[in-house]
Amino acid sequence: MKKIPTDICVDIELFQDDLKDIDQEFIISIVSIFKIAKESKEIGFLFMTDDATYAYGDVICEWLSLEHDPKRPQQIDILNDKKIIQVDSGNEFVVVLTDDGLVYLASSDDSEWQTYNTLQLITTGNDRFEMIACGQHHLLLLRQDGTVFALGDNEFGQLTGNSESSYDTVVNTGLNNVKIIACGSEHILALTNTNEIYSWGRNEDGQLGLGDTDDRRIPSLLSFPDGSINSQIKNIVAGEWHSVFLLEDGQIFGCGYGQPPINDNEQDSKVPTKIPIENCQSMACTNYLHISLALDHSSHYYEWGRLNYKKLLPLKKLDGQLKSFAAASAIVNKSPITYGLTSAIYSFESHDTISNIGLLDNPDNYDVEFIIGDKRIVACKCFLKMASKYYSQMFSGEWQESNDRVVIDAYSYDVYYSYLRMLHTGQIQINQSNIAEFIDLANCYCDEQLMKHCRTFIRRDLNKQTLFIYLPLISKYELNDMNDKLVELTIKDVIPKISNITKFLEWFFEQQSFCKTKNLPRKRKKKQPTFTITENDFLSD
Repeated sequence: MKKIPTDICVDIELFQDDLKDIDQEFIISIVSIFKIAKESKEIGFLFMTDDATYAYGDVICEWLSLEHDPKRPQQIDILNDKKIIQVDSGNEFVVVLTDDGLVYLASSDDSEWQTYNTLQLITTGNDRFEMIACGQHHLLLLRQDGTVFALGDNEFGQLTGNSESSYDTVVNTGLNNVKIIACGSEHILALTNTNEIYSWGRNEDGQLGLGDTDDRRIPSLLSFPDGSINSQIKNIVAGEWHSVFLLEDGQIFGCGYGQPPINDNEQDSKVPTKIPIENCQSMACTNYLHISLALDHSSHYYEWGRLNYKKLLPLKKLDGQLKSFAAASAIVNKSPITYGLTSAIYSFESHDTISNIGLLDNPDNYDVEFIIGDKRIVACKCFLKMASKYYSQMFSGEWQESNDRVVIDAYSYDVYYSYLRMLHTGQIQINQSNIAEFIDLANCYCDEQLMKHCRTFIRRDLNKQTLFIYLPLISKYELNDMNDKLVELTIKDVIPKISNITKFLEWFFEQQSFCKTKNLPRKRKKKQPTFTITENDFLSD
């Protein structure tokens, strides 16, 4: 399996202080982002657009023999026409994995890697890899057949065995049938297809979860305290000197430095110990910090671990409506970081600088409530009537339903709240997970401004990978201004890969004829069925 991003998407506005000098036209072309950082300093960024990869920052540009320009990121020519699927970094080096299974590495002049100010291809014959993981001084590579290889420092057995460190030749660890790998500062975790976890490397704080503090120079099987667990393991991650494990049933366990930090008397756990978070869906660590983050199914973020090598950080639910681990990290670390390569989204906003946010969800001043499931949003009719023709009709007696309590069953709470917030502030965040609801709402409510934002987002995010996400929306809502880009993508990236042209054409014309609607209703019609066909149904590998 390929690495699943920790964050599906990150609002690029989080990094506005870092990117404030960059030309705005370039920023809106960024489709994914990775921040290269370490505890003592920030190295820079890698940006991916639809057709190129760029470096930004004094240090990373120096590593690549590029001239840093504060206003313009520098293109990395060797990655032209390559799709990047994963990026990771360690102390003074960064590694890139492309979708054709190739691995590239760049480093500083004074590191052991000696890449000589270039992005070097790690040559491994005909081997192709599907996942990478970086420690502070070593690199792990997962070959497509499930075999694990290592490269770099071997002081604590990261490369396995008693061999010397190797910075130019990959070492076969002997571990097979692996589907996920993770690296802490100097230790390694590997999850197999048979639901087994192996760990090796440095173990000074019990981060290997083996019940002691002895280093391991060969992969060792990790067991949970009760001998077995009644769930498959969903994911494994590693912090600097600790490890965290997520189960499919939502339980989360930790071991090593500061795990689990329940109270001031708690010692670092040497075996996987349950973290008191229920229904966890995702988690995040990085190889240079002792902090862990988790996200539950109610969209709440949590932090725990140790700060500054000493201060215990008890488990805490973070305040605010956070949308990503990057946003959560900004609260914990005072500066946002990315946990791997992640898609970029944008906050659209109007030129009107007046905010009326005080009129939204104010329990002391409202005359209408919107009911969405078991939640409610309160607002002021007078303002909504001025801000929206749709609400003007709703609250002018033309509709028979109650004007004081409106039940919303067509949209999720987050989307509807975001829409009302846009009316009050002029700002909205759109991403792949909410674009379908937003464009439907814009269509139903005849909101030209929201529709404009949706069209802008789709056009920016439309590429060969997202074509099959957006084509049904383009067809359903007649986004004819996308035709030129659709033609370009179809000729360049789709037609050459079609294995079943008949099935493709049938599907394509079905989309074109699906739900053509020009006269928009005042009230929302019943949702039309969505198509479940995917690109895998007619595209070759």
